[in-house]
Amino acid sequence: MPTSPFAVLLAALLIAPAIIAPAIAAPPTGPSRVLTGADLFNLEAASDPQIAPDGKTIVYVRRANDIMTDRIHPSIWSIDVASGEQMPLVDGPGSQGEPRWSPDGSKLAYVSSDSGKDSAQLHVRWMRTGTTARVTGLPATPHGIAWSPDGRRIAYVMFVPDEGTKLGKAPDKPEGATWAEPLQVIDSVVYRTDEGGYNKPGYEQIFWTPADGGAPTQLTFGARNAGGQLSWSPDGRSVLFSAVLSQDWQREQVDSEVHAVSIDDLSVKTLTHRKGPDDQPVVSPDGRLIAYVGFDDRYIGYQNLQLSVMNRDGSGARVLTGSLDRSVGNPVWAADGRAIDVQYDDHGSVRVARVGLDGSVRTLAEHLTASDFDRPYSGGDFSVARDGTVAFTSGTTQRPSDVWIQRGGNPRQLTHLNQGLATRKLGDVQHFEVAAFDKLPLDAWLGTPPDFDASHKYPLVLEIHGGPFASYGPTFSTDDQLYAAAGYVVLYINPRGSTGYGEAFANQIDKAYPGRDYDDLMSAVDATIAKGFIDPTRLFVTGGSGGGALTAWIVGKTDRFRAAATQKPVIDWSSFVLTSDMTPYFSRYWFDKYPWEDAAGYWARSPLSLVGNVKTPTLVVVGSDDFRTPDSEAEQFYTALQLRGIPTALVKVPGANHHGLAERPSQSAAKASAILAWFDRYRSPQAVPAPSAP
Repeated sequence: MPTSPFAVLLAALLIAPAIIAPAIAAPPTGPSRVLTGADLFNLEAASDPQIAPDGKTIVYVRRANDIMTDRIHPSIWSIDVASGEQMPLVDGPGSQGEPRWSPDGSKLAYVSSDSGKDSAQLHVRWMRTGTTARVTGLPATPHGIAWSPDGRRIAYVMFVPDEGTKLGKAPDKPEGATWAEPLQVIDSVVYRTDEGGYNKPGYEQIFWTPADGGAPTQLTFGARNAGGQLSWSPDGRSVLFSAVLSQDWQREQVDSEVHAVSIDDLSVKTLTHRKGPDDQPVVSPDGRLIAYVGFDDRYIGYQNLQLSVMNRDGSGARVLTGSLDRSVGNPVWAADGRAIDVQYDDHGSVRVARVGLDGSVRTLAEHLTASDFDRPYSGGDFSVARDGTVAFTSGTTQRPSDVWIQRGGNPRQLTHLNQGLATRKLGDVQHFEVAAFDKLPLDAWLGTPPDFDASHKYPLVLEIHGGPFASYGPTFSTDDQLYAAAGYVVLYINPRGSTGYGEAFANQIDKAYPGRDYDDLMSAVDATIAKGFIDPTRLFVTGGSGGGALTAWIVGKTDRFRAAATQKPVIDWSSFVLTSDMTPYFSRYWFDKYPWEDAAGYWARSPLSLVGNVKTPTLVVVGSDDFRTPDSEAEQFYTALQLRGIPTALVKVPGANHHGLAERPSQSAAKASAILAWFDRYRSPQAVPAPSAP
């Protein structure tokens, strides 16, 4: 039976370190004390906690890694807030998600695939009796569900196919003949997405359906995508949404507006008109105001999403968070209509804040964390009850996200997932501050091996976040814990360009990335070496996406690192902006000109321009279905290194897109193991000549 190239390569990488090991390995004397790749199948995380209007019950999506399907299996659980008791609410072989309470709390809508094979459908559960009904039988999966104020209707977004562009036709096929697939005709600017692959002809449209079942009604039509976050007007006669409906919508993807569609005559009224995004509209309880987020577009790399309010007819727009130098999102009106709750990232940690109509900002909850496992990105979910109780997800560097609540006083943890991790000795993670080359303060975190001894000298892995407009924080990370379990100290930082530090900090890389991020990262490495427990001749570097681009840039600038692993990188900015699924954005906001207008500028910022300097053995990792930083980017770098005779290997993760490089537990474990095997090849002082001094 043939073996896949991926399996062959992993086998070669994993076997390599055994060359210097005894011929016969001793059998294990007991279970592992540290985290292993197999432990990834036992992990769970809480996401999307939705607190009932009366604050007595929380439902949330419990994401558990399933060893039999090698996928995350989401199910919906409920928690009694008073007792903390939880129970499964919706489970089965399919996917369960998007739980949303009806306005009176008597019913719960959610999206579920009963069999796991058919498209997921909209369901409603009557909470008092536990009776559940499937209320749609649609050709595609609905999403973005929103209850009408009277609880009688549910709005949602769904993809509606059309025929697409036709150019000629093949001859008529004889009956019973087997022919090739028909030609694929593409005429759109963005013709594939990292989330869904090559686009099928059609558009996202808005519908509503009776909450107790019945025929759906389509509200939007035409050759535009409508959708985003939906919000009903208090009288239930219109639905607000955000979309780019302009003539040049394919190229002006950032210029969205808030619209309202009437459920009576299907007329659409545009309520905002500025240049720039206007998203996430939410109508106040009394119907007078609409809250939304956006900015006046200045065509720079990063701008804060600001919270604004306007009158119901679109007049009187004003910004509420102009004095908060942070990007806010997910607005929710307080029950009394006098404030809006939002979340924002601050120094790697996410907060929930209440913004008054006077612009005042008061923190309601903090230390939110996301539900991903592999890397320590900041994030998190929240919802708010009528009495102001906040339900949110929070975790630590030692545990993935659980469900917490807070209303004044101290927060209270309601779930205790991943108790099995108590049997594993994890690496400790500590925060410290780094002074960059220009004295700019940078947040950094250091993960140490489980049996860390500061009197010893350890190899160091510099692990770099992507984005680049994103941030790391004090969050659980399987990648970093696996590196630490293998005996490496792990360093990660938020260099300039990271979010959560204000617009000026983020835009220090505007039209200049990767630029001075290299200096920030090297400053952090030097500060870590100065602590005294790092062997400066055993440095390693890795990172994904923007972190992959920086990894490739670093090995072109210095040979201080013994080995590197660049994951899903950008290698040539010209080819990237013309093949990525977000090309209208990248070519306009990250550069002043198109590639053919400034070839020299694009090339000067491309890691490929430095490949002639590379001496560092460099592993290249990418998903086979990555359409954000397409696999052709990784392949260019791999081939260039091969042509130069630099030790390299190309690891492709089958079926993985950009975000999902570590989505399947087996691939996440195998990817981390491959990187460690590559580093271990060069970990011994005898493996390669010592790198030159800085």
